[in-house]
Amino acid sequence: MNTVAPAQAAGGPVIHAAPPRPSYIPPFGLRTVIGCLGMLLAVHVAGFNEHVTEIGLSDIRGAMHIGHDEGTWVIAIYEAFNIAAMAFTPWFYMTFSIYRFSIFMTAALALFSIPAPFMPDVTSLCILRAFQGLAGGCLPPVLMTVMLKYLPPQIRVFGIGGYAMSATFGPNLGLPLEAFWFEHVGWHWLYWEIIPTAALAIAMMAYGLPRDPMHFERFEKFNWLGILVGLPAICSLVIVLYQGDRLDWFRSPVITDLSFWGGAAFIVFVINEAYHPSPYFRIQYWRSRNIQASLLSLVGILAICSIMGNIPATYLEAVRGYRPIQAAPVSLVVALPQLIMLPLIAAICNNRRVDCRFVLAGGMLCLAMAAWLGTWLTVDWVRDNFYLIQILQVFGQPMTVIPTLMLATMAMGPADGPFISGMVNMLKGLANAVAFALFGALTRRREQYHSTMLLDHHGTHQLALQGMGDPINGQLATTSPDSAHVARNTLQVFHTYVHEQALVLALNDIYYILIWVCLGYAVMNLVLPRRVYPPQAPSPDTPAR
Repeated sequence: MNTVAPAQAAGGPVIHAAPPRPSYIPPFGLRTVIGCLGMLLAVHVAGFNEHVTEIGLSDIRGAMHIGHDEGTWVIAIYEAFNIAAMAFTPWFYMTFSIYRFSIFMTAALALFSIPAPFMPDVTSLCILRAFQGLAGGCLPPVLMTVMLKYLPPQIRVFGIGGYAMSATFGPNLGLPLEAFWFEHVGWHWLYWEIIPTAALAIAMMAYGLPRDPMHFERFEKFNWLGILVGLPAICSLVIVLYQGDRLDWFRSPVITDLSFWGGAAFIVFVINEAYHPSPYFRIQYWRSRNIQASLLSLVGILAICSIMGNIPATYLEAVRGYRPIQAAPVSLVVALPQLIMLPLIAAICNNRRVDCRFVLAGGMLCLAMAAWLGTWLTVDWVRDNFYLIQILQVFGQPMTVIPTLMLATMAMGPADGPFISGMVNMLKGLANAVAFALFGALTRRREQYHSTMLLDHHGTHQLALQGMGDPINGQLATTSPDSAHVARNTLQVFHTYVHEQALVLALNDIYYILIWVCLGYAVMNLVLPRRVYPPQAPSPDTPAR
């Protein structure tokens, strides 16, 4: 097909024709809605497979006779391949078509879960989880493209709200699901729970998603260097985040080597993406103020939400001795209202008179208020004390995530969708790794500091406290005639109290940090990004192009 106008033959100016549309977009209707909902369900299936097995790792380790250190590698390797897959997915679904690629990856995710409980050792389980993470990571970028491509402009913001469910609804539902499957059905279903829902998602996608043509000619410009360098680079950096605190960071040769070689490979990957004619995502997008603010905010907001979800679970498990099924209502308070709040916030942001930047700032203030209430945490708290904090997150999470995604996507054209979706989803996955690393490092270091200070004060003022008696020894004296046995038990109870108090003080410190981080993000998003407007349906008088 000749793309140059006939004016060239007459010596006139060269006028290039408009590029062809990348694929057929069907008329919007019930069938398209079913296909989009099937894609949304597939992403939630991948999210449940990730979060449920991560939360239930202690139960899985006990059932499969896996040690603690080996179990951490099961999570780290899954997350590494899951996040790395998000960066390269857009190129592959544009080549194999959204319809075929989505169904294949959803089926692979479900099939890999069948043999998972029967793996003979940790190595085989890690290899299986790596392939499963690769399949699961391919689905979220497709969901973003489906919502932006197939939904009409007047409801496209609601599609963004549906995508935001994978960041707010799914993670908060992981703890209740883990508690239900393990306590009432069996630990095998921590892996198998995704099979029936994956089958339903495949049926909905097979019925509703358009049959786009495949474009194998894209392999002529396949970015081999990008995937050969980028995949191990991203995997290495994610493993550093998940294993760094356990291995004491750069005192470990493993972390040092992964950081050096992974960082060097990532630099080569970024340079290659900047100049390759067929990149996986465009580094040039970072020149936009909206892209800078939205992507930095996305990582920070999702990390904040993840940490604020980890604090109640950590406290209730370590201090109060709760099982997951006892702590499940705390997560359900945040998860279930999202089914109402996400469409509500999307409807508010879909109004052109509403500036989504102010909605985002309001959401950050809600999260900051929740963190401030958390600074009152003491060893006397129980599950009910967290409900008000969680209710504030019900409002704060959708008010931050939806405007952030609008700032990242509404300023882009249709051709930019695949490139921005890969970048957004990779950073979305990376936010969980950053939250895991920060929470582990801050909790350990602040707990050690407070434990040292408490023991130091106890030793300094021990003589002054002798007049108050020894209540622990007094209560345990009648339990055994052996004074040495009573003394050992007294010391153990004392250190338990010190550990609990040190952990509570460490969690208080994290809440204080989150307050200032939330306020900083609120100010940044009022200053840095430019305002974006929700899309509108084209006017009947608009000429066709």
